[in-house]
Amino acid sequence: MKKALIVWGGMALHTPERGAHVVRELLEAEGFLVTVTPDYDALGAADVGRNDLIVPVITDGVLAPDKMDNLVAAVRAGTGLAGYHMGLATTFRSSVPFRYMASVYWVQHPGNIIPYRVEIGDDPLLAGIDSFEHVSEQYYLNYDPAVDVLATTTFSGEFHPWRKNVVMPVVFTTMHDRGRVFYSSLGHTADELADGPVREILRRGLLWAAR
Repeated sequence: MKKALIVWGGMALHTPERGAHVVRELLEAEGFLVTVTPDYDALGAADVGRNDLIVPVITDGVLAPDKMDNLVAAVRAGTGLAGYHMGLATTFRSSVPFRYMASVYWVQHPGNIIPYRVEIGDDPLLAGIDSFEHVSEQYYLNYDPAVDVLATTTFSGEFHPWRKNVVMPVVFTTMHDRGRVFYSSLGHTADELADGPVREILRRGLLWAAR
């Protein structure tokens, strides 16, 4: 049986505890044995590498350097890492090792909650999911050029004209040594993960990332 660790915390606006349990439900439906905890130190436990998948549902936060070393070592050895919206993009903002591993950093969401379009690419992981209109925070990201982009959004320039027509990843995959990394910027609150393409994209990404 595959094992997953989900750790939640940070900004209440992002409903991290509820979101963590959405992830738990998705994984348990696929036969995973899932641990959900608000204890950040679980991410750096000596045996964290026994998990097949790690999902931080965390805004900001701090993890001690020695524990971060354990987390990074686990992913480099093959434990998968996955996140949505704030998870990965804003998690442990001050940690350079985590930033390198996550491959993404949130910097802005012009206009806050707005309608925008998600364009689905032709990667097999998202086969059968059509492009769609969405209402949420349209994340502007700094991201690693090594990622494989699966879905994008284009900024209209309505709120920040100097970023008009910028095409930004919404969903991507990459590797960190032997560990698979998946990220989706969708899911500002747990309500967005309730159904539809946002939930299905996350479900597929979680399964892809798991060892």
